[in-house]
Amino acid sequence: MGDIKDPGFIILISVYGVTVFFMAVLGFLCFHKYRSLKKTIRDLKQGRPTVIPRAASHDSSPPSPNVLTLPEAPEPIAESPLQRQQTKSSCKFPWKTSQQVPRFTKEDLNLIQLIKAGREGVFYKARIIRGTCRGHSLITCKIGKEGMTSKQMEHEASIMRKLAYHKNVMQLLDWNTAEEPYLLIMEFMSYGTLRTFVQKHKDELSADPELQRHFTIASYHIAMGMEHLRSKMVVHCDLALRNILVGRFPWETKVAEFGLARDLTRMRSRRSSRKKQHKERVPLRWYPPEYFRSNYYSFKGDVWAYGIVLWEMQMFGTLPYSNLSTSEEVVYNICAGLKNPIPRTCRPEMEQIIRDCWSDPYTSRPSFTDIVKILENIVESDGDYVHIDNQMILNAEGIN
Repeated sequence: MGDIKDPGFIILISVYGVTVFFMAVLGFLCFHKYRSLKKTIRDLKQGRPTVIPRAASHDSSPPSPNVLTLPEAPEPIAESPLQRQQTKSSCKFPWKTSQQVPRFTKEDLNLIQLIKAGREGVFYKARIIRGTCRGHSLITCKIGKEGMTSKQMEHEASIMRKLAYHKNVMQLLDWNTAEEPYLLIMEFMSYGTLRTFVQKHKDELSADPELQRHFTIASYHIAMGMEHLRSKMVVHCDLALRNILVGRFPWETKVAEFGLARDLTRMRSRRSSRKKQHKERVPLRWYPPEYFRSNYYSFKGDVWAYGIVLWEMQMFGTLPYSNLSTSEEVVYNICAGLKNPIPRTCRPEMEQIIRDCWSDPYTSRPSFTDIVKILENIVESDGDYVHIDNQMILNAEGIN
């Protein structure tokens, strides 16, 4: 045992004493905190009011969880469930719709031409009667069908707001989910849907020697739009030729219709973007086999649908699996490996992309980033060559 007069021994005893003192203080504080929490829990169980410290006034009673108290108001104002939901969600998801008073209603629009009738709404070419919407007087509007809820339209608006601006994604200008009929106001696209465009101009397009080059450019822009969705963790779930809008073919094509889209950042499980719902309606002819086998739909499901879109373009808007009449036949044949026959006029590079998109299992399909790179190389290669007829060559020789 060391000498008590040894300086090292004295320091060791001092450190030990200080440590014991601080541990005793810490234990006392923890015990006090424990008793305080235990008392609070006991008071709550017995229904006694619990005093919560407030910075403003010490005399006022604690607010009810369902009442919002305003400093100047004579009486507390009850907050509606919709307001509470919007306030709560806007903090976590800033792109979620929070419109209180609608800026536009159906009465403010002059509906000029029907563009397409969708699953939940009808698309129109329209003009704003008074004023403009973000500088636009001519717009595309989606009017919700009867039975569509404001929550459904709010969901679509929130998806479009999250996607923000991209040159190959339809832009949302404004929306009205406060009163029926619910509206989405979007930028105007002069030629309507790509399906209607290729059907209407089939004869002209078929006679164009640059048709396959134009189809490749349009496919490239669609793929870039879908790559943007992937970067935002949004699965489209309804990609089809009817949901691609055209402003100037083939250089201005945009992905639209986000009624079935899913934001994977707002889902508990990212394994699949589709949930089993008894009355859910989905576009079976554009869905991949894994959806029917195990209710699984991912980004690779959108890749499968993209292959269908390229096939539709080559076939000038023909319905996929047109020889099958019932849903049961469609599902059975998709699961059995039936593929739509690719026309001979399709260029080999595009045919390969289509077949890759229809690969099964889904893990062997390319990503949209892969597809964009492939198409980018094809478009650049096409740009290196210009079609020149013999007459132009003869005229050039005559100049010399």
